[in-house]
Amino acid sequence: MERRPPTREEVLSYLRDRSNWNRWPENGSAGAINLIDDEKRLAAAKLVQKGRAVSLSRPFPVEPSIENPRPALQYLFTNEREGGWGSSMDFYGITYHGTSATHIDALCHIWTPDGMWDGRDPKEELTFTGAKYGSVDAWSEGILTRGVLLDVPKHRGKPYVTLEEPVHGWELEDILEKEKITLEPGDAVAVYSGREAYAREYGSWGGGESRAGLHASCLPFIRDNDIAILIWDMMDAAPNDYGFSHTVHGVIPAYGVALLDNALLEPLAQVCAEENRYTFMMSINPLVVIGGTGSPVNPIATF
Repeated sequence: MERRPPTREEVLSYLRDRSNWNRWPENGSAGAINLIDDEKRLAAAKLVQKGRAVSLSRPFPVEPSIENPRPALQYLFTNEREGGWGSSMDFYGITYHGTSATHIDALCHIWTPDGMWDGRDPKEELTFTGAKYGSVDAWSEGILTRGVLLDVPKHRGKPYVTLEEPVHGWELEDILEKEKITLEPGDAVAVYSGREAYAREYGSWGGGESRAGLHASCLPFIRDNDIAILIWDMMDAAPNDYGFSHTVHGVIPAYGVALLDNALLEPLAQVCAEENRYTFMMSINPLVVIGGTGSPVNPIATF
């Protein structure tokens, strides 16, 4: 991979000329999750050797912050019953897209001037009651595959990724080579950028117009390796030099790749270092929301 930022024309070519449109005609709504077949799931299950589990989810985001301008709602109520019995229940409400909640993006979530995933027209596919194509219920059986962590701070010898030094695709290739890992089609690749360390120093990571994260040069890395799911703590580096509202988020409409946003990857990086292994079984179970644009999730890595 050439070690220079791509031009605008090259980025457009990554998205248009290398798309996965119509690659899975029998189950197109599921996109690259089609790469995860029974054999892939069985192989992932064999990675479990100790039973050690790690959650990649942030807490339910009820506290307002610059990263969470629309906090989730949670309130509890009780019922008193005869004989001193009782019960407690609560209500949850959440707008989960953004930079606070750990969630998975369905393939209807993003589109470009060329259209939605698989070339669909958002004006036809998106309705007030939900999406008719590329919605999260396409993954109602859950997602279980091999997970791979790429630890950028460890590779750089620095605590976190900065605005001045976004993550490039060739850097991810270097990490694979250093850790002696070969990616396989259908993998869930987690890119750890040190969001927690960044927030400890600066107070927050997201919420503004400038954010550290992944550069558009990561697009060929994702496509070349047939990645099914990109898991990340920092998202698209912003602003970008291309005049696009998104760069790496373009893997949704172009490649049919699921994005798992705002993952909590610091604990996973610590466990990978302790276990001296960067592959594990990854399980993700979205809510079954018919026509949904995504879902809050609690992803679990098991060693």
